Parts: sequence; structure tokens; C-alpha cells
Amino acid sequence: MTSPRVVIIGAGIVGANLADELATRGWNNVTVLEQGPLHLAGGSTSHAPGLVFQTNASKTMTEFASYTVDKLLSLTKDGQSCFWQLGGLEVATTEERLEDLKRKLGYATSWGVEGRLIDPDECEKHYPLLDRDRVLGALYVPSDGLAQAARAVQLLIERASDAGVVFRGSTAVTGIREEGGRVTAVETNDGEVPADIVVSCAGFWGPKVGAMVGMDVPLLPLAHQYVKTTPVPELKGRNELPNGARLPILRHQDADLYYREHGERIGIGSYAHRPMPVDLDELPVFTAEQMSEHRMPSRLDFTPEDFAPSWEESQRLLPMLRGARIEDGFNGIFSFTPDGGPLIGESPDVKGFYLAEAVWVTHSAGVAKAVAELLVEGRSRTDLHECEATRFEDVQRSEAYVSETSQQNFVEIYDVLHPLQPKDSPRNLRTSPFFPRQQELGAFFLESGGWERPHWYEANAGLLAELPPAWQPPERDSWSARFHSPIAAAEAWKTRTAVALYDMTPLKRVEVSGPGALDLLQRLSTGQINKKPGAVTYCLLLDEAGGVRSDITVARIGAELFQAGINNNVDFEYLRREAADQSAADPARWVQVHDITAGTACIGLWGPLAREVISKVSDDDFSNASLKYFRTAQVRIAGLSVTAMRLSYVGELGWELYTTADQGLKLWDALFEAGQEHGIIAAGRAAFNSMRLEKGYRLFGHEMTSEHRPEEAGLGFAVKADKGPFVGSEALAVPQESGRRLRCLTIDDGRSVVLGKEPVYFQSRPAGYVTSAAFGHTIGKPIAYAWLPADAAEGEKVEIEYFGRRVAATVTAEPLVDPGMERLRG
Repeated sequence: MTSPRVVIIGAGIVGANLADELATRGWNNVTVLEQGPLHLAGGSTSHAPGLVFQTNASKTMTEFASYTVDKLLSLTKDGQSCFWQLGGLEVATTEERLEDLKRKLGYATSWGVEGRLIDPDECEKHYPLLDRDRVLGALYVPSDGLAQAARAVQLLIERASDAGVVFRGSTAVTGIREEGGRVTAVETNDGEVPADIVVSCAGFWGPKVGAMVGMDVPLLPLAHQYVKTTPVPELKGRNELPNGARLPILRHQDADLYYREHGERIGIGSYAHRPMPVDLDELPVFTAEQMSEHRMPSRLDFTPEDFAPSWEESQRLLPMLRGARIEDGFNGIFSFTPDGGPLIGESPDVKGFYLAEAVWVTHSAGVAKAVAELLVEGRSRTDLHECEATRFEDVQRSEAYVSETSQQNFVEIYDVLHPLQPKDSPRNLRTSPFFPRQQELGAFFLESGGWERPHWYEANAGLLAELPPAWQPPERDSWSARFHSPIAAAEAWKTRTAVALYDMTPLKRVEVSGPGALDLLQRLSTGQINKKPGAVTYCLLLDEAGGVRSDITVARIGAELFQAGINNNVDFEYLRREAADQSAADPARWVQVHDITAGTACIGLWGPLAREVISKVSDDDFSNASLKYFRTAQVRIAGLSVTAMRLSYVGELGWELYTTADQGLKLWDALFEAGQEHGIIAAGRAAFNSMRLEKGYRLFGHEMTSEHRPEEAGLGFAVKADKGPFVGSEALAVPQESGRRLRCLTIDDGRSVVLGKEPVYFQSRPAGYVTSAAFGHTIGKPIAYAWLPADAAEGEKVEIEYFGRRVAATVTAEPLVDPGMERLRG
């Protein structure tokens, strides 16, 4: 079978790896176009220092890095590899950093990377050049190391060329042709190259390539300083490896610095300077003959004044540098994105155009493998939800937003950041109609997707004095206490015993309409959507292999009108693309998908007294007989037209109440006033998250991803296998035992709160990791959900490693609150 015609734009470490990965899978009808000469393309790969530290808070990014290590180790010529496992050493010179390294070791353990914390004496043994007295300890990962990126590219080009891949250097891409919304060719300065698939691996030139098909590529090129010193006497006469190094790669993150050897010299990279955005239109242009190690588009002139503080700090950490000078320095261009992640996936508007951008050497082969799987198999075996090119909301794709947030990511790249830590700027980009009232109530806001989301309300602080003893929360350690308030306990208490308002406006929702709307939702989801108007269905979106790509809630408003609550912009673009394809294939079954989030507002009115409140402002019947659990109806509240859905993510009686954005504040005020005699409060996300875990409700991206099948995640109930074929149904029909399950844990000491991603030990071995965690205010003890071996049954004891200490926990039956659903259905 003839493989599709693939054109890869860019022959750096990503493009060359992708060509090789495709050729390995039998796709050899591949052309790689590079604007620079193949021997020295002039992009980020050409000057990359090659340090590969694998451990990352992201499981996906760690898997990418680990695969890169394995592949580069296997890529040899004349008995020499392209990668040397010298080990990675991340030193701490502050107590805060030392604690952070304990957390980072937890990530490594969770994701299967071997590492350990070492004391100053062992640090000195691994890296004798260190000032031992400045170091408090370090994280040591033996499998980290140094890549020779430029050499790896040449070997990949050789291997892929032998398999039939065509590489064309000094070939500038000038345009991309498309017909009927699909790529057909790539235009170059040397003619046109036919294409069925185009993958942009252009690095920091990605925005230019994306613009050729009208696609925003939220990436900012930034300059990053790197220097080499003069020879250091302590390194003279060493029999260094071909990569010029023997010492471990070193990071001094407290000063935003990293180090590697170059024979008798030390290379120093710095993020300690001001952000230096780069205008691609002002980059120097070199001919192939002019290109050299010191002359290339990605290598800008060094600004010594920016490096001066880093040079002084380097001499303090490595005293032997006091006799050395800076021999060579440059400002090298790298790619940064608003959230620091890569951009992977297909354009939402032009079929066959893919991105593999904002990828560093560290993750290069892993990303290439994922993209090759995406093209050949239709899905990546590594979950990509954090990397999807379509993950950003429209407001996050503006030039100003991309610039500011990418620069901030540069500044914070080595900072100790809390998982809940919000951006300082830009803020207030998206606010619900309730924002003025939330400010009046002293809301503490966190930000997500550009939305301001109340985490708790200072107006409820007085309730702490009324909390019954059983609801009193324990004191927290300093880390879990950040971006937290005990007020959350009071808000959970009032929700469980009275009534509370929750702002659910930021939850993304779409309207699916047209004669083909039912067909679309039936085909894409696991749920039985073919019910009478008024039904609400919780279901999953799967990929072809049966992995969970999202979970959604679908309300049938009319015969051809549905409202779906989805997770993110990736879901929206998926539904929109599928709707367009269905409409084109059969115009009689046309369907449209519209994002209605910004034009609507939503209040969650929940609690045992919710019915008393709503009855004061509505003449509609909200009884069980009239509006059952998981049903929806059009009602009037305080004269406003409202869509009421009888569901609750906190596990209490109540409704999600939707109205238009212009009427939102009136709805809030009417409900808040009506609830005063019933003790109504506004409550935030901290209480919300606690209660959703008490009810065992899953959160996509945490409890399940595309790596998990529904039954593993405890979501088999959401799959209606007998409804007919749907995406993933064939895969689910084949039994597959992975040997793992999502389990509910309660913390034995009743007070230790973990935050997520910590390793879990079962039978004394690391066996899984925490997905979500919170203090369960209703049950009076901390809760964690974790992926564990299937034989970790209820009642089994496990341990969670939290900052280097083991916290005992027990596998517990779920849900922890209202297992009989009496409160929800009451």
C-alpha cells in the first residue's frame, strides 16, 4: 500500500526524528524541506547545548524525554552514540529549593524515572568543582545526560534517507496550497511539492508557517544566553568523551543557570536575564556558504551586560571559574508558549496540516514518535491533551497574550511554582456576569482558560466560628496551605446543610443543532442520546482505541437542538470538525456546533434547601415528580428565561441554571436575596473540588485521559454498548486487561493533604500515582484518587510519598458521601 505524501517543514531535531519515525513505520513517501543547509540548518537545534533532564511535573513530557534518551542512545555510528548518560544533578542552595527537589523526586518516581536525593558530600563526589558549602543537597538522576543534537540530526537524515525519505536543503517554503479545506502542496523557492499531509517542524519559525494556512501558532521566539569559558585548569588533561564532557549535567535553578562541559571549558546557560523577544522579520539572512557555528539565523549577538550577574553567581557556585574568562557567548533563539508546552496536532480548519512546534531537544524524539503515531495509527499512545495545538481559548491566542505569557514563562522557568499558583498578569480577561457581586463578597480568584474563578469568599469567614467540631479542618503544612483558606470548610458545610450558589459560567458549553445533531452525538459519544427532549446524558468521547478523550454532559433541548457541557477548546474543535465533515458528506444531515459559553451564564444552586429558595422566585414545578434527576426544563425564575438542568457536581439537591449573559446578574441577585432566610452563601472552587471527590466524580485530565479505558477509570456505566456503533466501540468490544484501576484513598492520619501527582507505594513498591486530592470536609479526612494495580482492593494499605515522607492511606469504597444517591435525588 502506498503511504500518503508527507512534507515535513524543518530538518532540525524534530523534523529529522519525525521523518525517521515515519520511515520506521513504513511511510517512505516523505519529503523534508529545510531552508538552511542540511549540514547546519541554523535553527535552535544547531546551537542547542543538548542537556536532557527528564523529570517533569507532566507525565507526558517525562515520557517524551525518556523516549528521547532511549532513542538517542540507540542511534550510533562508528560505535559512538549521540547521547551520553552522564547523569543529571539539580542542586539546591536554598531550603525552598531542597523541598522542591523532594517533590520533583516524587514526580520522577510517579512517572518511572529512577532518581534519588543526595547530600552535599555526594554532590561533591559527582561534581568536584562545586563549592560544597553552598549546596544543601541535590536531585540526582543517573539516566539524564547530554545529547549531541546536530550529530543526531545527521545520523537521522542518513538513516531516513536510506529508507527512502527525501531531504532538500536550502529550500525555503513560500506557501502552502489547499483545496476544499485540505492541503495539496507546499510551494518553495525551487518549485512545488505535492502533499497529502504537511507537518510544520519549523521551530521558532512556526508562526510564519502557520500563517500560510491562516492558523494562529501561539509561540514566541525568545533569545536565551549561552557562553563558553576559557580553559579551566582543573579540567585540563582529562580524557573526555567525544561530546567533550564527563561530569554530570548541572542545574543551579536558584539562580536560573545550567552547566555542561566542553572539553576543558564550561558552558553556561542563563535564564536569569530579561526576556528578549525576537522579531522574525529582523533576523539576519545567510547563504549556505556563509553559515557556520558562529553565523546562523538563530544565533544573535551576545549582550554581556545581561550576563554579568550570572557570571558572578557562576563563580560563586564553581570557584574554579574565578580564574577563567568568557571566551564566547551568544543569544540563541528558542520557542516559548503561553503555558510552556509544545504545540502538537492538526489545524482545526485545514485538513492535513499539522504542528509539531515549541519542542526542545529534550523531548524531540518523544514528540516525533507521538506525531508519527497520530499520522499512521490515528492516535498517539502518549496522551496529548496538555500539548494539543487547539487547547488555547481565543483570548489566549492574541499576539499580546502570547507575548506576555510566553515571556513570563521564560522568567519563571526555574521558579518554584505551586500547582494552584495563578498568573499575576494578564488578569480579568474573562469574567462572568456575577463578577461585581463576587468582588463585593471578597472572592479570592484563581485563573483558568482566561476566566476568573472564585476559590473562596472572605465574606464567609465569619462562618468559621459557627462550624461544628466535626467540620473543623486541621492545620495544613505550608505547601498545601498555599492558595487555600479554611473558609472552604465553611462553604462545604453550608452547601451540605443549607444552600449555596456556585459560578459555573467558565465551564465550556456548546450548542449542537440541525437535522444531523443527534447522529453526530450518537456517533461520537458513548451515551444513548436518542431520548425524548428534556433528557440529560453523561457520556464519554473516546478515540478509536477506546481511550477517553473527554467526558461531556449532553442535554436534549429539542428534537434537533442539544446543549453539551464540554471540557475545553480541544473538545469544541473536535466536535466542530466532525460536524463539518458530516455536513459535507450528507447535506441532508447538516449540523452546526456553536460555542455559547461567552453569551450565557450558569449558576449552580445546590444544597438541601435549594428547593425552598427557588420556589420563592419561580412558579414552575421543581419537584421530583416534575423535574427528575438528570432532566432539563425551560423555566422562569424572577421573570427570566432559564434552562434548568437537574444535576449536581457536588452531590447535593439542586440545578445548573443557565440564562443569557445579559440576564445573569439579575438571576444571581434574585436567588441570593431569596435565599437569605435559608442561610444562602456564595461558594468557591475549593469547596466544590472537595465535594466532587467525596462523590467520586472524575475530572478529565486528572482521573482519566486517552491512556485510560472507561472501565479502568470506573466509568463503564457511561458506555451504552448496545446503542449501536460509536467512535471506540469496536475497541471496547475486545476485552483488555491492563492490570490497573482508579482507586479512592483516604488518608489514615486524618490531616495530611496531598495535592496530586505524588507516587503511591503498594506492597512497598512504587505502583501508581495520585490524580486528584483534597480534604473531605464532610467526612473529616483527606481524600486522594490514584491509579493503582487492580489487585489493590478495598481495605488494602498503601503509602503516598509527599515531600520525601510516606503518608499512610487506605483503599476505600466509593463514593464516600451519599452512596445511595438519596441527597441527589431527594
